[in-house]
Amino acid sequence: MAPNARLDHRNPLVFDTHELGRRPGALQRLTREIDAPKDLGIQGVIGVPEGAPVELELRLESVMEGVLVTGTARAQAKGECVRCLEPLELALEADFQEMFSYPDADDRGRVKAEPADDAEEDEDRLFIEDGLFDLEPVLRDAVVLALPMQPVCQDDCLGLCSECGARLTDDPDHHHDAVDIRWAALQGLAGSLGDGEKDEISGADAEAGVDEKQEK
Repeated sequence: MAPNARLDHRNPLVFDTHELGRRPGALQRLTREIDAPKDLGIQGVIGVPEGAPVELELRLESVMEGVLVTGTARAQAKGECVRCLEPLELALEADFQEMFSYPDADDRGRVKAEPADDAEEDEDRLFIEDGLFDLEPVLRDAVVLALPMQPVCQDDCLGLCSECGARLTDDPDHHHDAVDIRWAALQGLAGSLGDGEKDEISGADAEAGVDEKQEK
C-alpha cells in the first residue's frame, strides 16, 4: 500500500515509532487494549463485534528498511453455527508479522536518491508516515486468517432435521416415520374426504350390490 493521507495519532490502531529512531536493532514492546473496528472478521459468518475489547501485544524492531512489527491480538468472536444456526462464541488469538517501510528507503534500507514512481512495486507495501504506522489492515488480515470459515458450536454438532428443523443434538433419537411415496397420494386423498363423502360412497356401493343381485 503506497503512502497516503496523513495518519491520525489519536486513532488507537495508529502507533508511533519515534522512540525507536532509525537505529537498526532498537526494540520496543507495547500493549494496548482497543475497541474493535467495524466489520472485523468474516462478514456474515463470524467476527469480533464492533466496540468489543481487543488486546494487542506488539514488538517493534527497527531494521534498515523500516520497522518490523510482530504481535498478537486477542478477543472474543461471535457468530452462528453453520450446522444448527445457534449463536456461538469463541476465543480468538491472531498472530501477525508485518514490515512497515520507510518511504524514502529501498529494499536494502538505503535512502533513495529520488522518490520511486513504481505503483506496482509499492502496491502491497505498508509504509511509515511521519513516524506513524496504521495497524488496522494487518489486524484485519490476521483476524480473518485466524477465524474458522465454517464455525460450529461443537465438533459433533448434528445440525437440524431436514423435515421439521429440530436441533438434532438436543434429541439424537429424533426421526420421522418414512412414508412410501407410492401410497402418499392415496393417503392424502383419503384424509381429504369428509365423513359425509365417505358415507355417500359406501351407500352407493351398497345400492350397486343390490342391483347386481336383482339382475341375477
